[in-house]
Formats: sequence, structure tokens, C-alpha cells
Amino acid sequence: MSGAAQVPFIDTAARQGYNAIIISTSDANAVAPALKRAAAKGVKVIAYDGDTAQNARTIFVAPSTNSLIGAYEVKWMGAQTHFKGQIAILSANATSANQNTWIKFMKVELKKPQYKNMKLVKIAYGNDDPTVSAQQAQALLQAYPNLAGIIAPTTVGIQAAAQELQQEGKCGKVQLTGLGLPNDMRKYVKSGCTTKFGLWNEKDLGYLSAYVAHNVVAGKLTGAIGQTFKAGHLGSYKVVVSDGNKPVVVLGPPLVFTPQNIDKFHF
Repeated sequence: MSGAAQVPFIDTAARQGYNAIIISTSDANAVAPALKRAAAKGVKVIAYDGDTAQNARTIFVAPSTNSLIGAYEVKWMGAQTHFKGQIAILSANATSANQNTWIKFMKVELKKPQYKNMKLVKIAYGNDDPTVSAQQAQALLQAYPNLAGIIAPTTVGIQAAAQELQQEGKCGKVQLTGLGLPNDMRKYVKSGCTTKFGLWNEKDLGYLSAYVAHNVVAGKLTGAIGQTFKAGHLGSYKVVVSDGNKPVVVLGPPLVFTPQNIDKFHF
């Protein structure tokens, strides 16, 4: 859903007197005015996964640090391509704050010596639409016949790319990694379309976000750096500065899926 499409839901929640809004957005700036209107009415705003503008929320719940997510995706691709060849990125929306931040850190990682034989040739945008993402994946394969791999930091994009690779018989010839759901990607792992990709535990991210919202509404979390709280079975967490953003609560490192562990996860 676009940021603009989220605005009516934000305004409705504010009118109906909700205590908190937990939001993930693809357009940080598009939703900011509506979130500020909601906050002015006393609604507490917690962002998770896709962050809003910092001045439009109290706390951001990050699935991991942006630097780790970006770096890991390049590492996963390097492991599959033997650290050589042309690679492309199939992203979601050009305005997506989390996607753009992860890509920034991918570029930082690619500057390290071990990636000297890997070259980023294109960043494509599938708008988190399965059809558009598949079309963009097909276009990458046509434009770069020697393409070694695709990094798709979006669950929609990686699945669409896997489908396209399978249809064109290029599984294993063009490597694939990024961020995906194990249930979506299981058959592609087993057919050899990818051997390593990641995400985070979505259940844990939602669980943690609910605890953050509860504590913000209760007045126990104000967004002050260093504040600590307990999030049920997940244990203790701290409000920190992460990748220049603040205040942030970080779930943990990326969760890596491989042929060896893919059947252990069901979400």
C-alpha cells in the first residue's frame, strides 16, 4: 500500500479515538502530516519495519540495523556468485525509506576489497507489485545476459524474481538473494533458485512492536535514549540510536534461511 493510501486509515483511527497507531510505510514523508495530526489528538505513533519521518512518531521498531541488513544481503550474494560478476537490485518503491537505506549500505559493503570483482549494474523498481516486479526481473535478464545475480530486498520482489528465473530456466545460473518469507520461498529454495536469503522473524517483530506501543501508551517509554523495558518472552530491550536514526528499538540480527533450515520456519 502506498503512503498516500495509508493516510485515510490514519485519519480514521485518529477520529475514532484510538490510543496508538503502529505503522509500516513505504513513503515516510507522505504519511507524516496525517501522523502529526493524529499525534496532536493524543494518538501515540509507533513505526515498525518501514519508518516514517522521525518527527512523526515516538519510536521506530527496527527489524535489524539497516547497516547489517544491507551488508548481509551483499554477503549472501557474494557467497552464491563466488564474489564475481554483474549484479542487480530489484527494489520496491523508489520512495521506500527502508529499501533506500538498505541499498545505501549495500553500496558501502560492495566497496570492500572482497567484492572488487562484483559490479552493481542496475537498480530496478517493481513497486512491490508481483506483476511489475516480474516484468522488471525479466527486463534485467534481457538487458544483462551475463547477469550473475539479483538482490531483491523486498518479499514481493524476491518471490517474483524467483518465479521469473524458474520460468526462464535460469535457476542456479543467475543467483538470487534478498529478503523473503520462508513460506513464499520454500519451493524455490528446494528447486535451487536460491540457497541463501533472509528476513527477520515477523511474529517477533509484531510482538515487539505491540509491547513498545503498550509501554508508550502507558507512559513508560517516551523515546528517551537508554530507556529499557521487557517485551514478554523476547526479554529486555533498550531504546537506542541506530544508523543515525533515533529513537529506535532493534529486534536483532537478520534471520538467514538456507536449504538446511527452511523447513523450520512457517510464516
